[in-house]
Amino acid sequence: MDKQPGVVFRNVGQLYFPQIRVECHYSLTSEHRWSSSDWIGIFQMGWSSVKEYHTYTWAAVPEGYTEGTSVDYWAVFQASYLPRPSSAEYQFVYVDKMGRVCARSRPFTFCAPKPLEELETLKEEQDEEDGEEELLLVIPRAQLLQSRLEQSLKKQTALQRALDEAKREAENEKEACQRARSEWEREREAIKEEITELRDNLRQSCEMLKRLEERHKDATYSQEIQSTELRKLGAEKTENQQQVQDLKSELKVLADREEQATTELQRLKERMKKMSTQMKHDEEKRKSLQAEIDASAAEVRGLQEQLEASDHAAEGLRKELRDLSVQRSHTHAELHQARLQVAQLTLQLSDQDLALREERATWALEREAYRHAAEIDKKKLQDLKCELQRKEEWLQEERTEQDNVEAELGREKELVNCIRQLDMKLGIGHETKSNGTAAKCISPGCSSEKEALASSEPPRSFSLEESINSEVSAETLNQSEGDDSSVDAQEEKTQLSKPQTGEDKQLILPELVNPVLSELADSPMW
Repeated sequence: MDKQPGVVFRNVGQLYFPQIRVECHYSLTSEHRWSSSDWIGIFQMGWSSVKEYHTYTWAAVPEGYTEGTSVDYWAVFQASYLPRPSSAEYQFVYVDKMGRVCARSRPFTFCAPKPLEELETLKEEQDEEDGEEELLLVIPRAQLLQSRLEQSLKKQTALQRALDEAKREAENEKEACQRARSEWEREREAIKEEITELRDNLRQSCEMLKRLEERHKDATYSQEIQSTELRKLGAEKTENQQQVQDLKSELKVLADREEQATTELQRLKERMKKMSTQMKHDEEKRKSLQAEIDASAAEVRGLQEQLEASDHAAEGLRKELRDLSVQRSHTHAELHQARLQVAQLTLQLSDQDLALREERATWALEREAYRHAAEIDKKKLQDLKCELQRKEEWLQEERTEQDNVEAELGREKELVNCIRQLDMKLGIGHETKSNGTAAKCISPGCSSEKEALASSEPPRSFSLEESINSEVSAETLNQSEGDDSSVDAQEEKTQLSKPQTGEDKQLILPELVNPVLSELADSPMW
């Protein structure tokens, strides 16, 4: 396969007139490495060295040229340096800075126009002070045709530049579309990952809610057991002493608060149900967001199809330009027809340019709408994230509240165990104490001994035993005045052994229960 040439000469004529300047049009492909030392020379056919040029000029490039890109430009040979008219054939030769020949044109000749047959008369109007005056200009027909040809070539060059510019813009738009599509793909993947994380978080939240419900059930069951035990203790205390009625009322208050706690737990369950419905609503929102994302993807595919159609249209235009160049290079005799074709091509290019601009405007509007939709989707996703964060904060609050409730239930359970242990300890301690003091307590002076015994007990039951001893001493004094000492001792022993456990329970329980009840009243029940 032949290698593509780096330089190609374009629109090379068969005849040139040495009286006017000559333009040499050429194209530099991406394969050629241009240098400011490159030059173009006019060589007579049969040359054997690059030094045998007749004249030369530097090969220039347009401003903003970048190496490795294709560009079309021209070089100008002034009339004073051109060969004289003859039958000798010449050709353009492109030489790079290393002295290598990069391209050769087809042969052409320099000839002089005929003096009479090839003259044309042109009318030119001039404005003067008194009026308008017409001037008649007589120029060679070849010069007129050459000037018109140069004008046509300039128009063709301008059209080619416009076409290249449109091609570059189309390529830039295609690259921008590809970048936007890749960015959209990355955003879609990120959204998919975030949706997956949200699903996992929702699943974990549901599992945690189930565990919380089970804990609530266990806590409710333990509360019921504790309430029954507290009622049993209250019933036993009411049977022993009338003063237990006060404690019973306090236990009723505690039971009411427990009922309030159960109602709060029921309310928490209702809130959990509402949260589950809210999660379902969030799932529906996510599905609608996915549908909108699919619609945006369909719009992007439509834009891609429109861009491909524009590329096909540009390819057709390029084919038409190549066909037109081949037709123009055949002969100079079809100059009039070529000029008509150039005009038709200009109209077609203008129509295509207008259609391309309309498509570009439509695509810009669609791209703006897509960006707006993407921003809306992003805002919706942010709202979903905020909503999920609020749900997680609410769940964290529910966990802390649940921990507080469990802590309160644990303290209540410890309270019941403490009450039982105190009942057992107080019952055994007071029984032995009453047996020891019954023999000694014969006179009213036994109260001081009982106070001494009470002072030896633990500090937490000091006030209770002191009050019990004072009551017992008063009763024994009253009984000793009317009965014998033995009877008094026996009655005192019975008085000490019988009411001590009941009064201890009556007095020690409010001291332990009241702080716990006050703490439960201050703490939140949910």
